[in-house]
Amino acid sequence: MSGDGAPDIQIDGKGLKITIVAGLWHEEIANGLLAGAQRVLDAAGAEVTVIRVPGSFELPVVSKAALVNGANAVVALGVIIRGGTPHFEFVSDAATSGLTQVAIETGKAIGFGVLTLEDEQQGLDRAGLPGSKEDKGAEAAMAALATAIIIRNIPK
Repeated sequence: MSGDGAPDIQIDGKGLKITIVAGLWHEEIANGLLAGAQRVLDAAGAEVTVIRVPGSFELPVVSKAALVNGANAVVALGVIIRGGTPHFEFVSDAATSGLTQVAIETGKAIGFGVLTLEDEQQGLDRAGLPGSKEDKGAEAAMAALATAIIIRNIPK
């Protein structure tokens, strides 16, 4: 399982502004990811804003807007399930490359919670729902928090 070996990170997020940018496609999985991320950020004491976007393709531009407008970090959540056309590859690459570019351009953290899946069951197994084996929304939120703190603490 890909979640094996995950670090146990305890983070105080007080004073951090974190925006969750979450796609609407595949509602049950997307809402599970969002709930996991929200739970972690609330427990850490971060100030949280949630923005829902139509799909994963829109994650980079809205994430950049959130970061430019004062967020310390973004948790980007999306669900992309392979179909019978090349659309999967185009959207997966656009979301991944776009979020990477935004992080580099802004110098701010992005927790990557975009699931690229062969089928719906893989998403249900990773969405942090009752019976799920993993909670990728929570993992993405932890990564965003930890990275935002690391960036904030880099000596000037």
